[in-house]
Amino acid sequence: MRPVTSTSAPPAPPASPSTNSHGSPGLGSNLHAAKWPGRDRRPVRVRIAPSPTGDPHVGTAYIALFNYVFAKKHGGQFILRIEDTDRTRSTRSSEDAILRALRWVGLKWDEGPDCGGPFGPYRQSERTEHYQAHAHKLVESGAAYPCFCTAERLETSRRARAAEGKPPGYDRFCRYLPVDEAKARMASGEKYVIRLAMPESGETRFYDGLRGEIVIDNATIDDQILLKSDGFPTYHLANVVDDHLMQVSHVIRAEEWIISTPKHVQLYQAFGWTPPAFLHMPLLRNPDRSKISKRKNPVSLDYYRDAGFFPEALLNFLALMGFAFGGDREKFTLAEMIEVFDFAKVSAGEPVFDLQKLSWLNGLYLREMAVPELLQRLRAWRLSDEFLLKILPLAHQRIERMDQLIPGTTFFLTGDLDYEGALPLMVPKTRDAAATAQVLSDLTDFLEENVRVDWTAEVLEKACRDFCDKSGWKSKELFMAIRVAVTARVAAPPLFDTMVVTGKDLTRRRLRLAAAALLGQARSADSSASTEAAPAGAGKKAPPGPAKPPAGADKNAAGA
Repeated sequence: MRPVTSTSAPPAPPASPSTNSHGSPGLGSNLHAAKWPGRDRRPVRVRIAPSPTGDPHVGTAYIALFNYVFAKKHGGQFILRIEDTDRTRSTRSSEDAILRALRWVGLKWDEGPDCGGPFGPYRQSERTEHYQAHAHKLVESGAAYPCFCTAERLETSRRARAAEGKPPGYDRFCRYLPVDEAKARMASGEKYVIRLAMPESGETRFYDGLRGEIVIDNATIDDQILLKSDGFPTYHLANVVDDHLMQVSHVIRAEEWIISTPKHVQLYQAFGWTPPAFLHMPLLRNPDRSKISKRKNPVSLDYYRDAGFFPEALLNFLALMGFAFGGDREKFTLAEMIEVFDFAKVSAGEPVFDLQKLSWLNGLYLREMAVPELLQRLRAWRLSDEFLLKILPLAHQRIERMDQLIPGTTFFLTGDLDYEGALPLMVPKTRDAAATAQVLSDLTDFLEENVRVDWTAEVLEKACRDFCDKSGWKSKELFMAIRVAVTARVAAPPLFDTMVVTGKDLTRRRLRLAAAALLGQARSADSSASTEAAPAGAGKKAPPGPAKPPAGADKNAAGA
């Protein structure tokens, strides 16, 4: 595919944002906002549409924040819609977690699955008849077509295209079937999907509120599946149909969806609808500028709650990921942000999600807080009766005096742990640090995939024993490594009960941090060993070696 380009200026790689002493991106004004078609469009109706397939993601709160602020700035409506069309991974418990986390962070929606609204239902799984009807309308108009290709035929086609040096994508085999034949096969009950008939030539254009006009060559875009064989829609169809039926005026989402927007624009045109105004926020980045990921930064909103961050500090921090309040001011309330908000103050740069910066900002809120308010926050956090009643049963039979309670349970009352002195305790006698680091990292991935809902002692024990069978580690070896990673000590309450009380997000975070610390120790040991093994005189200039073979010499020849 031709790179996404803007006609207002030649394409250029995004510049790394400059930072002040606390790590905030140096944000300039957004010149494209003044020409954005959505700037004066009213009434404002925006939405956030998370998929309930995992933990509540910090990126969801980030995009929700900018939608919410824009809506409230202009007296508009903020909608929460659940995109649960992934029937194998979507769960109601994940939906509940998303709603709970967004409420915790301080965002409230005007319409949604929990509070209803004039355009419900607000779960896509409850709207399938809308998608099916609209998909068949597109087939009747010729803007889409049924595809009967089996998985085997698609795989054969994919391999053939790869062998011919063609880009991946559907070869449009069913696009030109005779209409009567296609209708007969549909009527006979043969399985099919419905695909969008993308124009094979020309360009699709749309204006992005942060990047200006974007142009994509139609020939590079696949004939996207709109309706799956089970009657459920793909993201693309459901997204467009719902945004239209819910009268969404502005689509404000992450920049990873830019590449899908031409398909959406084509769908709007095929239906004869006016598309919303588009604006794509920059992705949150790790310090190395890679997309934020759970392996380098905690991404679950529940982690930040459990680690003791204030929700208003987290919202403030997320605002700084793209928005410049004005001057050097970095601490501001949600209401203050709404008052001065304009997308002209939002940058398309690469915002770095820096935990040290978040901790610094959280500290500002904490130190400015009145002591009685801080006491209430602490009681609502880990010093509540509810949480202490989770800890006490685990410590009850392990202490003799009340003063032993806090020293014996500190790992329940903190976020990240200090592993100084604890790393050797994680490594079994028959293993090394590198192998232990790898198994802890693999275990974390295994738990994230297999224990997504029921974080209970019984489920965790079964999952960890299953992982032992898979990895070849003995349970005694692995369980001690887990214990030290989660508590930084060898003597602690029962392991799986401890993991339950610690919580899913803190437990996984500690497993990853322990793995990283062990890997660092292993690399340091390897470096030291290499230095000690260096022969005498290492580092001195070596005498001239044999002459290099002439260019083109056979490297497989004797002596090469």
